[in-house]
Amino acid sequence: MKHGRNILSAVAGTIIVLTMGLAGTAQAASTTATSLNLSPDQHNQIRTTPDSAAIQAVPATFPFAEKGDLVIGMAVAWPPLGTYATDEKTVVGFDPDLAQLVADGLGRKLKIVVLAWEDWPLALQSGKVDAVLSNVTVTEERKEKFDFSTYRRDVLGFYVADSSPIKAIREPKDIAGLRIITDSGTNQEKILLAWDKENVAHGLKPVQVQYYDDIAVRDVALRSGRADAILSVNSALAYAAAQKGGIRAVGTISGGWPILADVAITTRKGSGLAAPLTLLLNDLIQSGKYTQVLDRWSLGSEAIDKARTNPPGLPKS
Repeated sequence: MKHGRNILSAVAGTIIVLTMGLAGTAQAASTTATSLNLSPDQHNQIRTTPDSAAIQAVPATFPFAEKGDLVIGMAVAWPPLGTYATDEKTVVGFDPDLAQLVADGLGRKLKIVVLAWEDWPLALQSGKVDAVLSNVTVTEERKEKFDFSTYRRDVLGFYVADSSPIKAIREPKDIAGLRIITDSGTNQEKILLAWDKENVAHGLKPVQVQYYDDIAVRDVALRSGRADAILSVNSALAYAAAQKGGIRAVGTISGGWPILADVAITTRKGSGLAAPLTLLLNDLIQSGKYTQVLDRWSLGSEAIDKARTNPPGLPKS
């Protein structure tokens, strides 16, 4: 993916603030094709209790945006990462669920500030928000201005119709001669074209690449057999598979192929908040809460084993 940007389209310029209550433990709910909860009643949201080690690791001088709150900036435009509930005002999805766990772990009340994607760097640097949790991929260029605490793999997925004979797509030779949908101007397109070039150089059949501006038309093309497969953002495709059925995953690759790419909570450079957040994320991984939230939104394939502070990022282009 294009360092996260193609996942989250811009939300109109107004800023919306939502406040969510402090801890109280909820039961985990299993995710099935019909159980993703998009209602404003998030009774099955995963919660946790304050993490004393993480709280103590936060510098006493850290200037929280609001007393008692953890203010997190978030673009809300693409389920299952973040979307509006059926009441069209409550923010639900994986990102707000993880943000709630982080706020709980720091013993603070969560306040989500909904931002346009383009606005998150300024909102963070100005102190309007304490952190950004919005599918931001770690890059070497961004590390010059921000700190990162990783929480998810940046993953692209190959999906096919349920009726497809294709069992797996793992490497370039698996796509030879196929009709594959992808997104123009993105990392997934770049990877697909690189695989195709390698295949052609080895005498294999070329890929027929298909592009669609309309997601609904793209979906019909895949399901009707006009295309053999799609390579796009795994989280969005996993959500579509869980909600509608009819398509299935046959392979995933890193959004930074051939190198790994990580998605991370983003904080101000040198603010001292990244290390405590990484500590907290690792405690959530160890406790199983992290996995429960991923599974709640059908994103288990994007799990990480360990959170890291400022790992190597995608290289400068």
